Amino acid sequence: MKKNRSQLELTKEEMTSYGYQIIDAIVEHHDTQKQKLPVALGSREEMDSLFLEEAPEMGTEPTQVLNFVLEKVMTKSTLMSHPKSYSFVPGPSNYISAMADTLATGYNIFSGGWAASPAAAELEIVTIQWLLKIFGFPKKKGGGIFTSGGSMANLTALTTARRIKCGDDFSKAIIYLSDQAHSSNIKAIRVLGFKKEQIRIIPTDSEFKFSVNKLKNCIAKDRLEGLMPFCLIATSGTTNTGTVDPLSELANICKKEDIWFHIDGAYGAAAILSKTGKSLMKGIEKADSLTVDPHKWFYQPYEMGCLLVRNHKYLSHTFTEKPEYLRDIEGNTSEINFYDHGIQLTRRFRALKFYMSLKTFGLQEFRNAITYNIDLAEATEGILRKSKRWEVVFPATLAVINFRYNPISKNYTDKELDSINQYISEKVVSSRKALLVTTILHGQVVLRMCLINPRTNLDDVKETLELCGGFAAEIEEKLTKR
Repeated sequence: MKKNRSQLELTKEEMTSYGYQIIDAIVEHHDTQKQKLPVALGSREEMDSLFLEEAPEMGTEPTQVLNFVLEKVMTKSTLMSHPKSYSFVPGPSNYISAMADTLATGYNIFSGGWAASPAAAELEIVTIQWLLKIFGFPKKKGGGIFTSGGSMANLTALTTARRIKCGDDFSKAIIYLSDQAHSSNIKAIRVLGFKKEQIRIIPTDSEFKFSVNKLKNCIAKDRLEGLMPFCLIATSGTTNTGTVDPLSELANICKKEDIWFHIDGAYGAAAILSKTGKSLMKGIEKADSLTVDPHKWFYQPYEMGCLLVRNHKYLSHTFTEKPEYLRDIEGNTSEINFYDHGIQLTRRFRALKFYMSLKTFGLQEFRNAITYNIDLAEATEGILRKSKRWEVVFPATLAVINFRYNPISKNYTDKELDSINQYISEKVVSSRKALLVTTILHGQVVLRMCLINPRTNLDDVKETLELCGGFAAEIEEKLTKR
């Protein structure tokens, strides 16, 4: 019997067939991803020619729409989970979590309040407690919330810090962060209405770590001028180099100065599961708030960020509102409504994918994967150091390695080296065989690899370096003919 399409429904048979087609496509993608080109290229003109149209008045057969999407949309998107996707911070993901997201979306679970979905709220409580334990936060008083990503987690943290430390008047409040802090923090500061004069960007040292002495001097100067230092943002795993700030020293300064200590660990904090990472993360447990992105090094699909706080009351005291239309669904003190702990009222069921993947694989496999990633970056550094063509600009740190083409047989100027390495990156990306872009360190254009995909192996890295070497030879030939 055909369903009434005005009710936006399909028959059971149609749903089954359609669903199997989608699952088959996802399975095929996961199984064959390594054989695909990781980079998608397309101009606005090309995309308009494929997709631009008026909203259709009449519908199209479901499978026809699906096939169009599989052929034209999914093939025109860069594969951030591809083994040769090295740029930015890749999203390796995993199949179990992808299917968990499908369940959460398919059941359309509302994860804002306890009354609507007690099981969803409870799983968020449980998985937040897992993370509190991993990072050494107080289990009884500590709390947190899952967000869309690190940007929203940082915004939530800074909103909380401002409320707890400044109340309603933040006209003299000063916030401190390093020149290697993630750009999302600056966005959050602007969103919250702070003026440029209230932001202190502290230079980092030669290892790209927060300069403690310069910070102390800056705080002292601000106090002498009658200002109010209220928040410091440290980083555990910078995007550029993977560097971890001196967390214990910064924590001691914040305690002494009564400053909110926020750590942006969106990228690197998860490395605490490895032996190397744990030693680097010493002091992370002293933070008032901590951003972690499970959709990065906890291998979850987009979108999933997380904010942890030392005291869960910090969040409820900042975000709780009591509109009349919610008065009948308030739980007791143990039944958490997560819309009282963050900005969103309507929230998707993010906790499910984290819960199901950890239950399926176990924390030990996550430890093994993270350790493998760190070891892979160090092995890559070893290859580069043995080569006469490559220079390591900054050593492998938390699975990030920065290097550039700089053959010892040549005597290129810095400007020429910048041009060569920029050319290599552009040619690699345009070849679509790998996603490898540049950053700037010590005023130099360098190539940067972020190796957090557990399915990337040393052969993938070697093949990419050979690809880079071939493009280097191309531009060297051009330079020689000048």
